[in-house]
Amino acid sequence: MTSVADPAVQTDQLHLTAPVVAPRALSDTFVGSKYVQLVLVLGLLSAIGPLTVDMYLPALPELTTQLHATDAQAQTTITGLLIGLGLGQLVIGPLSDAVGRRKPLLMGLAGHGLMSVLCAIAPSITMLTVTRSLQGVAGAAVAVVAMAIVRDLFTGIRAAQLLSRLVLVMGVAPILAPSLGSALLKVTSWHGIFIVLAAAAALLLALAFFALPETLPSWRRRSARPVESLKAYASMFSDKMFVVMVVVAGLMFATIFAYVSGSPFILQHLYGLNPQQFGLAFGGNAFGMIVATQINPVLVQRFGPVKVLTAAVVGSALMALTLVLTTSTGFGGMAGFMVPLWFLVALAGLSFPNAPAIALNRHGEAAGTAAALLGSAQFLIGGLTAPLVGVLDNGTPVPMAGIMLATTGISAVLLLATRRRLSAFSFDD
Repeated sequence: MTSVADPAVQTDQLHLTAPVVAPRALSDTFVGSKYVQLVLVLGLLSAIGPLTVDMYLPALPELTTQLHATDAQAQTTITGLLIGLGLGQLVIGPLSDAVGRRKPLLMGLAGHGLMSVLCAIAPSITMLTVTRSLQGVAGAAVAVVAMAIVRDLFTGIRAAQLLSRLVLVMGVAPILAPSLGSALLKVTSWHGIFIVLAAAAALLLALAFFALPETLPSWRRRSARPVESLKAYASMFSDKMFVVMVVVAGLMFATIFAYVSGSPFILQHLYGLNPQQFGLAFGGNAFGMIVATQINPVLVQRFGPVKVLTAAVVGSALMALTLVLTTSTGFGGMAGFMVPLWFLVALAGLSFPNAPAIALNRHGEAAGTAAALLGSAQFLIGGLTAPLVGVLDNGTPVPMAGIMLATTGISAVLLLATRRRLSAFSFDD
């Protein structure tokens, strides 16, 4: 039992404005085939983000040449998108708590489709950067609403289980996206890739309109005034355990960002893999992460999200330490690099369903705002960490391994230092 004297508990209790049984009554309708439908719809919605980021990567050289841009200017189209995704969530999260989930979601998908068309016809790299940034803002609506819907319907263990299913769909998207982009370039140009994204947004708009009901009833909605949104953010920053979960989620996301940004150069330049061999190695690591997230529902059912998350993060830190040792000494060669990296990526993947489930469980009364903070922290911390791999590059895997040790190590210290307070809260549905 948790003591009522705990400030975090008092904060949670003060936020609750209505009995918690109503959302559970809605969740009871999502069983059997309807639950599968919910997972597929939310998974497809969540996949639009990775597809938007990664599908046009193979077209960057062609795009750079045609728009008479430099490599650095072309990279700003990625940066702009990530900034839009991060900052857009901070605005759209509270908005979805005020007006419900469907309106921001449908408007976000419509905006994504429109911006995709404008990207396709952009006459300059500057205009493309602007439209990509706005495309990110529209995509932010999809990302934050999908996460908030999970919390509207489920809490604790069931939320972690549903998020594990979504990670399966979301995990496949960034793996397939570059290959899909390369295939499209055989029959079209970079313009055509954005037309395909526009068509995907239109299809998802129709799917969400007909297959996804409103999950936030009117009696649970909050004021749309900016001052109320600021108060909601302030209340979350005053919840130390929520802040810990946000930081842990961001750092573990940064761990994967460091791997994604550093591994292409390490595996191809240092270990001499060709693009096809690199694809197999990259896919093998992604497969490990997906497998880990799919056994997560069984793990959280038996041990709970807090214990699973703590064990996974500590295990990731140990694997990162092993990676630093093998890469700095050259022990094992490529195997000394790949084996600990495989376990590190797989264990890190266990944080993606569990950290958000724990964080959102504490602020169900403002799930959109909470999801916005989580998403923004992931993109902000991950986006700031990834360039460090290039800045610190010395021709070896050690800088990447060191960054991954730092992100997982800090996360492990935070969780171990707060495990008693986190474990005091019940995550049972």
